[in-house]
Amino acid sequence: MIAGLRGTIAALEPQAVVIDLHGFRLRVAMSSRALASLGTPGDPVEILTHLVVREDQLALYGFPEQAELDFFLLLIAVNGVGPRVALNLLSFTDISTLYQAIANEDVALLSKAPGIGKATASRIVFDLKRKLGDIAPLLGQPGAPATRDAADQDALAALEALGYSLLEARNALASLEGRAGMTPEERVFAALQRLASS
Repeated sequence: MIAGLRGTIAALEPQAVVIDLHGFRLRVAMSSRALASLGTPGDPVEILTHLVVREDQLALYGFPEQAELDFFLLLIAVNGVGPRVALNLLSFTDISTLYQAIANEDVALLSKAPGIGKATASRIVFDLKRKLGDIAPLLGQPGAPATRDAADQDALAALEALGYSLLEARNALASLEGRAGMTPEERVFAALQRLASS
């Protein structure tokens, strides 16, 4: 999977940036808030990415920071929320506001985003309220669990290399009891068992 890109801004479009990678150009869809923070054509750029594979297309989605990528992955895991709808939400307001809206079950606020009706907003709240701990550490939210240690980071990288998504890997590791005393290898083995049984 393409996890990130470093290159030069070749062009800025209404919903995407074209990045020049030493003569090889890639179009990456991004939220309007993220696009506004990139700079201008000719400037260097480095972003995180998520590749979405469909029968008729390959599409890259870009994010300036890990928290936005994590939120995007949470959103597209909700039934009926595709990548474009997720970008609409991320364009609508900042991540901290979205976090609070979901935590407070503020369906009215979420449904103001383009393409998000009340039914979809309600589904987002229902599905994601219990999963907000996955990104709380990155946002500095109250009651957030401790930052992941180096062994967790190594285990995450190993699970991703095995083909699991970042969200799947994090959820599997978070569900392990007593993982603080485990080596990265032990964490990966235990997480694989958990993933296989889910």
